[in-house]
Amino acid sequence: MNNTTTKPRLLALGGLIAMASALGIGRFIYTPILPPMAEGLLLTQGEAGLIASANFLGYLVGALAAPSPRLPGSSRGWLLAALAASAATTGVMGWGGSLELFLGLRFVGGAASAFVLVFASALVLERLAATGRSNLAAVHFAGVGTGIALSAVLTWALAAGGGSWRAMWFGGGAVSLVAIAAVALLVPAAQDAHVPKAVVAKAVRSPRIWPLVTAYGLFGFGYVITATFIVAIVRGAPEIRSVEPMVWLVVGLAAIPSVAAWTAIGRRSGVLGAFAIACLVEAAGVAASVVWVSVAGLFVAAVFLGGTFMGITALGLIAARGLSAGDPRRALGLMTAAFGLGQIVGPVVAGYGFDLTGSFFLPSMLAAAGLCVAAALMALTRRK
Repeated sequence: MNNTTTKPRLLALGGLIAMASALGIGRFIYTPILPPMAEGLLLTQGEAGLIASANFLGYLVGALAAPSPRLPGSSRGWLLAALAASAATTGVMGWGGSLELFLGLRFVGGAASAFVLVFASALVLERLAATGRSNLAAVHFAGVGTGIALSAVLTWALAAGGGSWRAMWFGGGAVSLVAIAAVALLVPAAQDAHVPKAVVAKAVRSPRIWPLVTAYGLFGFGYVITATFIVAIVRGAPEIRSVEPMVWLVVGLAAIPSVAAWTAIGRRSGVLGAFAIACLVEAAGVAASVVWVSVAGLFVAAVFLGGTFMGITALGLIAARGLSAGDPRRALGLMTAAFGLGQIVGPVVAGYGFDLTGSFFLPSMLAAAGLCVAAALMALTRRK
């Protein structure tokens, strides 16, 4: 199968599977596994936050390294290798017992997920655009929510069958291994098999890029605390613990259509306006997770989080491309760096904040405040 015979829908499906495997599972399965893992190993929430941050640090490094013109070989080769690395590091987490090993595995897994995002998007989105089927890009990005939903069902089924947290990691790794074969079948090599050696623009000319970069970093900090600890928040409240498996499933299901929905809003109200609105919705969800600790409140938090975080991600990158001059990769690099730093800081602040106060309330409210500041920055920038 080559790129001239691959049907656009099958190509988009291949992108969905790649994103579901490396990001939805490889990157986010830690959230539903965290509570039983922490109980089994007697991890503090600070240590749990460090493990999460190691993954996000790896993602930052991978996202900055993947576009390098110095990488040898084909985009498809890097995609399949990264999928294999993601599956392996996910599965091996089940064998681990030391904090140092967990940190190393999650760092490598984070880098692998970034490589999958970059190369899967390059192989899928460019060819969809070339065939006039850019509308199917939403299918590609729906993979993150699909993987999150699958991770919720998988971990719930294993727990219901008496499986330990180790079995959950093994299960996630096994599912991710199967995904490699599907992606290899559905995403063929591009005509140009080598990583393009484009020249990165020397400068980002629009001054509006800096408020956007700042807002994107605040978004990274704002979403990641709830995305990492929402299942732990549910488990910590005995009166709602019975809905623990459902909360993470709702996050994933809400994320599936979110990119299509928010980009449509962006076309109507402007990208920066949609970014601001989505940040406010997400801030409400983050606050609800610790202010409205009930079945209804946690489901609202899950819907608002899942329904915004991928949409804001896409809107931010769309806005950065629009504000850059010439090759957009420097602007995208700045955005990636800011977002990555926010993601790295968030779990550490939340974990050690919990250890000090016994609650996720203060870290989560700080995250909600950060999202509100991001919304204000975008609203002010939009008027200029």
